[in-house]
Amino acid sequence: MKLLALDTSTEYLSLALWQDGAVIVREMLAQQKHSSLILPLLREVLHEAGLQLTDLDGIAFGAGPGSFTGLRIACGVAQGLAFGANLPVVGLCTLEALAEQSGADKVIACLDARMGEVYYAAYVRKNAAWVEVRAPSLCHPTELPKVEGDGWCGIGSGWDVYAEILNTTYPATHVIPNAFPLARYIAALAAPIFAAGGGESAHEAHP
Repeated sequence: MKLLALDTSTEYLSLALWQDGAVIVREMLAQQKHSSLILPLLREVLHEAGLQLTDLDGIAFGAGPGSFTGLRIACGVAQGLAFGANLPVVGLCTLEALAEQSGADKVIACLDARMGEVYYAAYVRKNAAWVEVRAPSLCHPTELPKVEGDGWCGIGSGWDVYAEILNTTYPATHVIPNAFPLARYIAALAAPIFAAGGGESAHEAHP
């Protein structure tokens, strides 16, 4: 299984070429340069792997939540590449990708949405899959819902920006700092979907 994954949902740009679990990655702080950097980096990882786009089995992208412009860059690039190579596409939740990245089994993923709000979701891992305890939502950090039990892990830029508020709402939570959605974890989530024959045609993909 050979997959390309990409994420431009935050100020970071992340690409991953996933080959049966082995991954070639490019990750950088792109600020507002995602659109000019993403295709050269894509050519770079394909060249390093010795592959053509048509050798891939699918393309995955971070479908949000995240930056309005960034999500459309990722979706547009994924669609364009998939159309050209006749590949299936899958869009995955950036908050679930953060949960996958955490290495924990109970995760509160929280991204800074700017304007005093956060994107939030809570997940638990069951049978190697993520189950939503709290569905992705947008809210003020003081209005985040409670979760039951202990042993939770917090991850995402929302924890960095609103640490005092979130640590009060979710005491005794282990926090992973300075984390942003990474394409390598989007690829890991996408692999079983493509292996099961999932994915959608390029024109159906959307942020």
